[in-house]
Amino acid sequence: MSVSTCPSERHTALDTTDRAIVVATQAGLPLVPDPWGAVGRTLGLTGEEVRSRLVRMQEAGIVRRVAAVPNHYRLGYLANGMTVWDVDDAHINRLGREVAMLPGVSHCYRRPRHLPAWPYNLFAMLHGHTREEVECQAEELRALLGESCRDHRILYSSRILKKTGLRLDGRPGAGRQPEPRR
Repeated sequence: MSVSTCPSERHTALDTTDRAIVVATQAGLPLVPDPWGAVGRTLGLTGEEVRSRLVRMQEAGIVRRVAAVPNHYRLGYLANGMTVWDVDDAHINRLGREVAMLPGVSHCYRRPRHLPAWPYNLFAMLHGHTREEVECQAEELRALLGESCRDHRILYSSRILKKTGLRLDGRPGAGRQPEPRR
């Protein structure tokens, strides 16, 4: 399990307990029957306090999600292709939602074009056991996009990169902005 944090315009400061929860969970939750209780015991909290604080941080936009993150390489998905699509802007929101629901799509993003060199505005990560499997998935995606799609490419992974989100320093007050001088 993973806890991902994100910047928030609504709330930028964490109290010491929330910060301790983020630090304790940012590398993953323990794989035990009661992960909230296990985290809570290390912090002097109940499991329910940990869970409810994470829910509150999620609602405030501090924590983006709490989710299982399988290692797709260990599951045999060795062919990974970021597909990039030049999709008509008038239809991209609807089509992006449909693409994100397809089996095999783990990430789906709308991104700005950088013309003339980069016309692509929809990105979808596909996973397969072989390149042929990824290419078949891309063809299905191409059919779904229909006339709204002008062009696409598949950019295959060439190596595994360490994938982690923001990591907070465990020291209280670390990473805070200095107070402005008056």
